[in-house]
Amino acid sequence: MITIDQWIANFLNEKVAPNGFPWGNFVLCTIAILLCVFLCGLVGLEREKRGRSAGLRTHLLVGFGSCIVMIISIYGFPTQQGRDVARLAAQVITGVGFLGAGAIIHNNGGIKGLTTAGTIWLVMAIGLACGSFNFILALGGTLVVMIVLITFRRLEHRVSHISPTIIVVTKCETPAMSIILNLAKEYSCTVSDVNTQIIKDGAEERLETIFTLNSSNKDNIEIEKFNQKLGELTSALSVQVLNHH
Repeated sequence: MITIDQWIANFLNEKVAPNGFPWGNFVLCTIAILLCVFLCGLVGLEREKRGRSAGLRTHLLVGFGSCIVMIISIYGFPTQQGRDVARLAAQVITGVGFLGAGAIIHNNGGIKGLTTAGTIWLVMAIGLACGSFNFILALGGTLVVMIVLITFRRLEHRVSHISPTIIVVTKCETPAMSIILNLAKEYSCTVSDVNTQIIKDGAEERLETIFTLNSSNKDNIEIEKFNQKLGELTSALSVQVLNHH
């Protein structure tokens, strides 16, 4: 069974330059590169608008590089018999995985950059799809990625809006957990995913309490009031809110 890309290449090779330059393969490679730049640019532009560390240029380079490697894997070793065209692609997947890990940042119990790391890995896949001339798969994959990044972002905000993670740092002798539970009850909230630890603040030891506040109230002002009162009752050195918009 002949694939669409093979049919296009054979048709152009026979019609345009029979027994000459393989124009069909050249046209396919050109389409693959241009489509890859366009699709990976869309994903990179979305990350750029969000002010992420890996933006347009990073996503373009990763996707374009993956596309080139895939094309080389297919056409770069024409005289080698029994070659495995997937071998270079497998190395790209491993290498870009390490690159994506560099975009992940751990900060005060929170993690940033997971989505950007995911998009870096995805543009690699889009680049491989373009380089292997699976244009429909590349287009469909990019459409799904953009829907997730743009549409699902609103849903994610709505969920995190009512379930923020709060980090409060107090003196070790402060009964922080008791105060948090009583205050949550006052605001008709529940507390989950509690984690406490002793941290160093210079020569002093402090108590860090991390918890998720669950509420059915979507009013942002209530959360602000909760944090303000929490800081007053615990004499907190700091109160930080994660994944809340």
